[in-house]
Amino acid sequence: MAAMKNIPLILMGCGGVGRQLLQHIVSCRSLHAKLGIHLRVVGVCDSKSLVVASDVLSKELNDNFLSEVCRVKVDGSSLLTLGGLGECQVFKNSELKEKVIGVASVMGKSTGLAVVDCSASSETVGVLTRVVDLGCCIVLANKKPLTSTMEDYYKLVSHPRRIRHESTVGAGLPVISSLNRILLSGDPIHRIIGSLSGTLGYVMSEVEDGKPLSQVVRAAKSLGYTEPDPRDDLSGMDVARKALILARLLGKQINMDNIRIESLYPEEMGPNVMSVEDFLSTGILLLDNDIQERVRKASLNGNVLRYVCMIEGSRCEVGIQELPKNSALGRLRGSDNVLEIFSRCYSEQPLVIQGAGAGNDTTAAGVLADILDIQDLFP
Repeated sequence: MAAMKNIPLILMGCGGVGRQLLQHIVSCRSLHAKLGIHLRVVGVCDSKSLVVASDVLSKELNDNFLSEVCRVKVDGSSLLTLGGLGECQVFKNSELKEKVIGVASVMGKSTGLAVVDCSASSETVGVLTRVVDLGCCIVLANKKPLTSTMEDYYKLVSHPRRIRHESTVGAGLPVISSLNRILLSGDPIHRIIGSLSGTLGYVMSEVEDGKPLSQVVRAAKSLGYTEPDPRDDLSGMDVARKALILARLLGKQINMDNIRIESLYPEEMGPNVMSVEDFLSTGILLLDNDIQERVRKASLNGNVLRYVCMIEGSRCEVGIQELPKNSALGRLRGSDNVLEIFSRCYSEQPLVIQGAGAGNDTTAAGVLADILDIQDLFP
């Protein structure tokens, strides 16, 4: 029988997605063993501390320990509170980044290492650009590194075989891989239009039914669809990050300030001016009439409103568009993501990718698939 292939990895970020990933790794052990693969978790870090196996070349954090990490992080505690760390080393804040880079330099060229970023931090980009140089692979759910400067972006994608980031756009949906396949086949993509926020997809399909925006946003918040401050979703910034990743994938050399972003609330209702409570109780009520009027006008044209990203030629924008009722985006209901891709081969009828585009479980499953996708790079 062939020897078991080991894929060593370090996880950065133990929030919802990171914890779910650890749970998937543990629960898929027998499945992966049948495939001759073992995912060897050698380190886990949150924003304040890093826990590493005592000897990263031969040891790992065992499954009981990984389950304990999940338990501690669910309570919002630090990794430092883990009891009975056993054969592990713990590093705090100031040493954290250098230690991850240290592990990468030991393992990158020998056993290989996958550095997995499931955080939501813009501060991981410095570590990621360094570990790429050390021969490591990087797997991202975090959108911020890829929406940093063009210089950082080029550094991260400089070894295309060693980076996977399917979960940065559309959670577990095959968006990035589908675009890459089309581009590699020499089929030029000339237009992408997509609803890439489950929250805003839900909001727009509910206001279409005649419900006031204020009522819909409050309901979305109570269902757990929105961020704790719904303005994080309503600002369009999350969609803009995804649009930037897609635009750069198509070869456009642009930054965030090249994207026209429509926020669903005015600046005077922003987080610096108004509390979440005031926004939800009074501010958002002032936005109801305008949206209702736009819904009515679209309906007279046989159209519906969707909050989408649009990439076409030199245009890259994010905001509300009127779209035909009978298009894939027009039929969208609830919190699914939908992406329409137009190219030479898909000119009349676009390639449509649709499905759940959010959720820790789906996103973590996408990350896990990405890790397994790079198995050939490990000895």
